[in-house]
Amino acid sequence: MAFSITEMTSNLSSPNSIVEPCDLRDLNGWFAGELSQLSQVTSPPERTVLQHVSENLDAFVRWPQEAVLLWPGCNRVPDPHKKQRYHSYPTHIRQLAQAAHFVPDRRPNGPAIASYLLAGGERPKRVGSSNKWSIHHLYSGKFPYCDQQSTPLHAAKKGHHFTQSAGLVAAHPIADALVDEFPCFAWLLRAKAYIRFAYDPDAVFSVDPDEYGFARGKPCRIV
Repeated sequence: MAFSITEMTSNLSSPNSIVEPCDLRDLNGWFAGELSQLSQVTSPPERTVLQHVSENLDAFVRWPQEAVLLWPGCNRVPDPHKKQRYHSYPTHIRQLAQAAHFVPDRRPNGPAIASYLLAGGERPKRVGSSNKWSIHHLYSGKFPYCDQQSTPLHAAKKGHHFTQSAGLVAAHPIADALVDEFPCFAWLLRAKAYIRFAYDPDAVFSVDPDEYGFARGKPCRIV
């Protein structure tokens, strides 16, 4: 899927955020508490869907096996006077992709997809189209943490994060919609990324993460 710079910024404003800080010791309990906030999710059917997906997350979300920053400095921001960024991959990344039996996509999100796949991520096929599940950046510039005023990381714009597999998931179309619509679901996945990889680019789960967004002492592999 291709994205223009307008599309990258036009959907970021949201009047809502999560109500309570994530409880890393009891994410299920925290998530249930967020769903009970009527101001956040007012529709009982929506709450049912969110609860069911969260309880069966492995059916809707796939994770990479390791934290890999594939291409430091690469981002998805178009060059001046261009609508989209198309990528020319360095030789060593093309060789890694060839060894993994895929051709890296030159379109805007291609390097993120390559990072996810080279980090051991699975990308299932869709039923309703010839595409595979979307590769989604968990940090998309939306939903500040609780009452924080700072803007969340927009990974697609940042060279230390666009191709960081720790912030990527393959999302079933249902999960892909939920993570863009509901702050509690987005932060559920961000919390799980921290538990898996110690990835915390917004510095809400740890104190003073490093320049790559990881809790101190938890480096990622940089290609």
